Amino acid sequence: MTRLFLPDFNVTTDKTPIILAFSGGLDTSFCVPWLKETYGRDIITATVDTGGIDAVQAVHLKERALALGAIEHVLLDRKDVFFSSVIRYLIAGNVRRGQFYPLCVGAERGVQAQTLAQLALERGADTVAHGCTAAGNDQVRFEVALRTLNPSLNILAPVRDNNWLRAEQMAYLDEHDLPLPAQGSAYSINRGLWGITIGGQETLTSAQSLPEEAWVLSAEAFTNPVAVSAHSLEFAAGVPVALDGQAMDPVKLIETLEKLAGRYGIGRGIHLGDTVLGTKGRVAFEAPAAVTLISAHRELEKLVLTAQQARIKENVAAVYGDLIHEGKQLDLACRDIEALLESSQKRVTGEVRFTLRPGNLFITGTSSAYSLLDATKGVYGEAAGEWSAADALGYARIMSLSGELQSRAGQNGT
Repeated sequence: MTRLFLPDFNVTTDKTPIILAFSGGLDTSFCVPWLKETYGRDIITATVDTGGIDAVQAVHLKERALALGAIEHVLLDRKDVFFSSVIRYLIAGNVRRGQFYPLCVGAERGVQAQTLAQLALERGADTVAHGCTAAGNDQVRFEVALRTLNPSLNILAPVRDNNWLRAEQMAYLDEHDLPLPAQGSAYSINRGLWGITIGGQETLTSAQSLPEEAWVLSAEAFTNPVAVSAHSLEFAAGVPVALDGQAMDPVKLIETLEKLAGRYGIGRGIHLGDTVLGTKGRVAFEAPAAVTLISAHRELEKLVLTAQQARIKENVAAVYGDLIHEGKQLDLACRDIEALLESSQKRVTGEVRFTLRPGNLFITGTSSAYSLLDATKGVYGEAAGEWSAADALGYARIMSLSGELQSRAGQNGT
């Protein structure tokens, strides 16, 4: 363990604490004692809860961090902030990367970076560290956000910058008689409020799916299926406010819906797409709440938005999804897009009814006081309302004009 990447700032003479983003996994567990020994500085570990951490896990994270040598461990609940600053806009934009993946994990990195930067300010620290490797997206997301928030903040990434292998990290912890993280699982699982990602040998190539037992929320959805059930969601200005007639705050609603729809295998998939680094990547995911909410919200929007609103919103929402994926949610362009999305949601209020079957989410109907369907006097395919038969004939003729002109002009060509 002798190689050492030298950053372009002096971290050895500075004696303020280093703030370490801490997940409790091998990489961040290794970082605690290694940073402390290498730089002779106190380590404050910080876990930013953007979903997926229960009371038992919270206690375990603190005990582990302190056993590894941290002088303090901080757990910061940012689920509400994650919803209000990111998820509400992912719902408003019906954002699914590649028309498929609802940005389960990764969308929260900006919120986590903001929290770490604020903690560093409060503790008088000028250095933040993370345990990301050189192979993934999160290294970019964290550092883009941190440098945008505070360009003078020093950032350390020991595992990436020194290329430590997992076996070397395990050996270091063992040699120092420090607790090793739990081993044995063949899958890497990341969990947040908006869903779960699962990585394993099968996701390293494009050919295979995961075995049934590897799924977390839906492991028995098809081997031990539950009965068909009917439900409803209510939205107010694009924000989910009630499930099955029971009012809930958005975070509680998402957590409840995850358990409900997860049992049916809703939101299960394997996403193949482009990484922030420009390579192709593949990851399995389970996002029952995200997929259900986006599907329901999209159908309600079809009822209340004009065609022009939907078209414009779809274009900017795709850009928004790209920016969030790349860790650029602090870019001012995101504020502009969020303003448009928020404006577009003023009439997205109403109820969506849906049925759950194993592997199937079926929208049975929608209703809203702002229904454009109810607003017309006509009946689609049956009877004209605001126009006469003569109006329809004239409209069809005018709409045909460009095609007629193209045909005439083509007759004169060779």
